[in-house]
Amino acid sequence: MRNFFYALLSGVLLAISWPTYGFPIFIFAAFVPLLLAEFKVRNFSKSRVKLKVFGLAYLSFFVWNLITTYWIYFSTPFGGAFAILVNSLLMALVFLLYHIVAKRTGFSAAAAFLASIWMVFEKIHLNWDFSWPWLNLGNVFSEYISWVQWYEYTGTFGGTLWIWLLNIAVFKAILQYREYREKSIIYRSALKLLFLIGVPLTISWYIYYNHEEPENDINVVILQPNINPYTEKYNTTDERIGKLLLNLSRESVNDSTNLVLAPETVFADGTRINNIDNSEAVFFGNQISRMTSDLNFLGGVTLFERFSDPEKVREQTNQIGPNDWYDDYNSAFLVNSSNDSTQLYHKSKLVVGVENFPYQNILKPILGNIMIDLGGTVAMKTTQENREVLWLNDSTGAAPIICYESVYGEYVTEYVQNGANFLSIITNDAWWGDTQGHKQHLSYAKLRAVETRRYVARSANTGISAIINSRGNIVKSLGYEKRGTISGKIGLGDNKTFYVKYGDYIARIAQFLAIFIFLFAIIKFRRKRPS
Repeated sequence: MRNFFYALLSGVLLAISWPTYGFPIFIFAAFVPLLLAEFKVRNFSKSRVKLKVFGLAYLSFFVWNLITTYWIYFSTPFGGAFAILVNSLLMALVFLLYHIVAKRTGFSAAAAFLASIWMVFEKIHLNWDFSWPWLNLGNVFSEYISWVQWYEYTGTFGGTLWIWLLNIAVFKAILQYREYREKSIIYRSALKLLFLIGVPLTISWYIYYNHEEPENDINVVILQPNINPYTEKYNTTDERIGKLLLNLSRESVNDSTNLVLAPETVFADGTRINNIDNSEAVFFGNQISRMTSDLNFLGGVTLFERFSDPEKVREQTNQIGPNDWYDDYNSAFLVNSSNDSTQLYHKSKLVVGVENFPYQNILKPILGNIMIDLGGTVAMKTTQENREVLWLNDSTGAAPIICYESVYGEYVTEYVQNGANFLSIITNDAWWGDTQGHKQHLSYAKLRAVETRRYVARSANTGISAIINSRGNIVKSLGYEKRGTISGKIGLGDNKTFYVKYGDYIARIAQFLAIFIFLFAIIKFRRKRPS
């Protein structure tokens, strides 16, 4: 019963650490109860040890996933249940691997393996078809951005490593005190913990208060049309949407405005990609961009290409009938007076089950077509290989980040490597209702600002739209379910941070370390077994 309580406590501590309602100080000891439960089972249980460890871990991670991501249910009950149950399962399996290694090695090797294998899990979650990095540990500090200004050097994996170092230190201190019952252990451990917390905080605050804002900037107007995606978005016309955006722009655009930003798929009728220049989207985009001489319009549009040539078929292509296929795109487009053609970028980090069918060659014959319907968007989306930068009239580079893509740190750095001077995020967060979903999504955007030292202009269909500075602070915002605009300045960065240059190098080191320790544990265990 005590182990059950410990596992439950870990889940609760993880949940109450999470943004945007929690306080991240709890994360530094959140895994300790679960580690204590595993230690007790490993050393004192004689039967079904692995099953007990797995069950305790699953309980912890299920509670954490349920409390922090329950809101997925509001967009899709099946998707919500799948995300919570499967993500808890994957986390429990990672913890079970730690248990296997801990039985075969000493404390230091097992602890290093745990931190490493968890980062390997997070890295996999950033890149595989079932990608769901929402609960990657480094995200926990997004509401306390002054704590992790050194993310410009480490990315969120630096936060994950920090969390594990603290949890392991607390766990070791408890084990040592239980064994020796000496007060000196408490004093030494307290000093060690203060050092492990205090030094990164001090470094972060130093960076925060000495950070210099970019010298150059542009003026932006961010549109928030507040269109209900379930009842309006896919039941209206691009013409009506365009008139709404035009009227919102007229309220705020002046002679100094350089950019008008509109949300993801705001033009949702579906336009043939080779006819984009004759579409309502580009027509109204041009109407807005011609309001002043140096104005640019950037917004979202749904595009498709229908064809009968089998050589053009790829994994993400949708089939209508015999020799009848189409590619479906969730895209960003930019128009201005200096370019005759429309600049395009196609969303490439897709929502599982809504915009992509993971491992469809394996799963489709078994499950059939189980794409989830969110207001009419049930087709596989087609992606592009490179992170396209869209260029304003004055050669300023905008990173056209679409919705879910803003959760991926190293992915976003690729825009900056390609010349982006600021990050533009266009999104539609209405699927989850007024829950933690859209609040967490906004909060994570602050991490991208710190990692890249770029301002963020964020246009969300129903909110929260915002301007975020290069320290990660929200400068201006417009609340959820409010129709209106935000006007402000966006600083333009031209430097590349250490993290932009080297990406998730901490995770790559962790991959090597995890493999090495695991092989060492297996080989050592086999040598110790009697012949």
